[in-house]
Amino acid sequence: MRVTFTVNGRRRTADDVWEGESLLYVLRERLGLPGSKNACEQGECGSCTVYLDGVTVCACLVAAGQAEGREVRTVEGLADGDRLDEVQRAFVECGAVQCGFCTPGLVVQAHDLIERTGRPSDPEIREALAGNLCRCTGYEKILDAVRLAAARRAERGEARR
Repeated sequence: MRVTFTVNGRRRTADDVWEGESLLYVLRERLGLPGSKNACEQGECGSCTVYLDGVTVCACLVAAGQAEGREVRTVEGLADGDRLDEVQRAFVECGAVQCGFCTPGLVVQAHDLIERTGRPSDPEIREALAGNLCRCTGYEKILDAVRLAAARRAERGEARR
């Protein structure tokens, strides 16, 4: 099967896609976008979180064929060329990146939260990131990164709330 969809603003096509192939597999293996990680393949860890038509989803749970004609934005698509998105920069600056396996999903989910709420409270951050598991940290640096990114966006007048 052939699947054509928009990925990070570019129209992309994947050929010879098997019916049961996940969007995650197509992104990583067929389109060369390794940012989203393949950890649990069951939608439990959040490492493969991407935007699908503006809504965050676990790409491991989406059949590739379901992306036909739709818009996908991966962690790679958050950056503007070589300039990292505010959330990506905050994760680096706060040391919220350790082994890096959970990081792409956390960054996408945090990006979505800040886009929706502007300056989320700590309970809102914890709830939004509850589906993203990290085995390396105590989450405090991750929370610091989300707070920093939200504060910087608010300073620039980009906050929604």
